[in-house]
Amino acid sequence: MTKVLSLVILGMMVIQIIKPLGLPGLRQRRDFWKLAVAALAAISATVLLSHATT
Repeated sequence: MTKVLSLVILGMMVIQIIKPLGLPGLRQRRDFWKLAVAALAAISATVLLSHATT
């Protein structure tokens, strides 16, 4: 699950650099770092939830 999530976020970051997504907070090319922070939080939550259930 974390590999798929990583690839999706990485793809969004590449698209953001090429042509901004236009979402609130992601209107400029230099905002791609916000996707990296969101990815770190999402992957951390996924790992914590998967280890909490085992």
